[in-house]
Amino acid sequence: MNAVEPGNIFIVSAASGTGKTTLVSRLTAAQPQIRVSVSHTTRAPREGEEHGCHYYFVSREEFVELIGQGAFLEHAEVFGNFYGTGIESVRQMSEAGYDVILEIDVQGAAQVRRALPEAVGIFILPPSLAVLAERLRGRGTDSAEVIERRLGLAAEEIQEALSFDYAVINHDLDQAEAELLAIVRAQRCSLRRQRKAIEKILQNT
Repeated sequence: MNAVEPGNIFIVSAASGTGKTTLVSRLTAAQPQIRVSVSHTTRAPREGEEHGCHYYFVSREEFVELIGQGAFLEHAEVFGNFYGTGIESVRQMSEAGYDVILEIDVQGAAQVRRALPEAVGIFILPPSLAVLAERLRGRGTDSAEVIERRLGLAAEEIQEALSFDYAVINHDLDQAEAELLAIVRAQRCSLRRQRKAIEKILQNT
């Protein structure tokens, strides 16, 4: 019986309001071989979000306890709330052969890239900062003060795109989803992934 080839790990980051969550949700719904890591957070659920599906919603006390247990691959505090990616769930999905997406902010992305240098970084960009502001206000989930803080941070976050492997501009959801899928498929054909296949072919010559 052939061993399962571990899946790739992808870091998908963006400034808040760029459409990262929508893109990842669409991609994973259409592609059963791609899974998204469910993060822990201390923030309150938004309308339509479910515990264990979109996030694991925990108290600050529970989150701090998990940090002490070394349970996170990365964790960060963003706008007063903690977010973290569990190590064990990422490992299990990858070893089962699934490509795993870590949908995280730039702070968390930097931590993951240090821990997992083989992870592939994809940054989702807005068409412009003006469009980003319009999307944040249209979302209706944040106060005017929080929106201004998010916009103030957006330029700094977008600057971090230069340290990623790929960038996708979210002009149109269908096009951005297609580009995201193209990156995942291309990575499956990378030399790092195909090295064993090459060695096997050469051994049989």
